Amino acid sequence: MRILIIEDEKLLADSIEYLLRSKGFETEAVYDGESGEEYAELGIYDLLILDVMMPGLNGYEVAQRVRAKRCTTPILMLTAKSELEDRIQGLNAGADYYLTKPFDSRELLACINALLRRQGNQVDELCYGNTRLDLSTGLLICGEKSIRLSAREFDVMRFLLQSRDQILSKEIILSRIWGLESNAVENHVEVYVGFLRKKLASIGSNLNIAAIRRMGYHLEVEEA
Repeated sequence: MRILIIEDEKLLADSIEYLLRSKGFETEAVYDGESGEEYAELGIYDLLILDVMMPGLNGYEVAQRVRAKRCTTPILMLTAKSELEDRIQGLNAGADYYLTKPFDSRELLACINALLRRQGNQVDELCYGNTRLDLSTGLLICGEKSIRLSAREFDVMRFLLQSRDQILSKEIILSRIWGLESNAVENHVEVYVGFLRKKLASIGSNLNIAAIRRMGYHLEVEEA
């Protein structure tokens, strides 16, 4: 799970990032609303943790802007403002939950896990066509046949299955799987798509990773 932290108090942002990484989450932190909006719109995060009081764009404005662009990523809003009207404003702006500072780390983790469960991200397997991806073992399964995926193959396949027929550009796949600061290039995506196509064929899957010229990849279920 990848989480974006948008918080102008760098010490707090870095503390949250350290806590979440210790629990197995992938995290990135930005320290102003403008950067937060830009990163959030990449569509590569499973959750946004968003502070309200920031210079420039505040948290309410960031939430409204990303929701206006049909970003459905869950938003956990953090704020020192605890009045009812403030909480209502945050929820109306597009937040899914509102956590008041100061908060206990256990409460933060409970909120994060609840929001991820609500999105259906915590499941045991992903299915499409006649094929299943077991999230606990990394096995790609079709009927009685199965094949184990490498860690990177697993990440790419999971992202494709989560997106199904949505077209994913190579840039989005690179950002989601390799990270924004990686030196990986588009050829890496092509190579791993090639690996996955061979493995899908080897187990008799009816899934095809289709390439759309100049746009990206998406999954198709081939007719019998």
